Amino acid sequence: MSRLSDIIEEFIKRLLEETENEAIEIQRNELAQYFNCAPSQINYVLATRFTQDKGYYIESKRGGGGYIKIVRLNINNDSYIRDLIVNTIGDSITKMRAYSLIDTFVEKGFITKREADLMKSALSDRALGIVPKFKNELRASILKDMLLMLVE
Repeated sequence: MSRLSDIIEEFIKRLLEETENEAIEIQRNELAQYFNCAPSQINYVLATRFTQDKGYYIESKRGGGGYIKIVRLNINNDSYIRDLIVNTIGDSITKMRAYSLIDTFVEKGFITKREADLMKSALSDRALGIVPKFKNELRASILKDMLLMLVE
């Protein structure tokens, strides 16, 4: 099932690359028919792979042949990065969510793969193993500090 999700994600990303205005409108049912899957599979891909912390904004309109609008955000904008630091990371972040955010920054060209690897190493459970009770809080603090240094 994850293979189909990967294919749908790549298809949507290609559509976004081909557009000039950083946004596309698609119909969930038509996309589901195209991939011969349930509309819930499309919902899953959108909910997990096109999130704000990955650089996308989703708008959904129901009724009258409803549509889904996917907008690619300008993730290199310093104010966007600062907003993401405050609203996405907050006071606590899991390792998987932190790694996903770091991967998004690499994908968007904000940081290098090497910087990402260093960040992931510093945020790993092994590196933070000495403080298991407050691991996610410490991880959030370290990640925010690293990202703030990149935008200052």
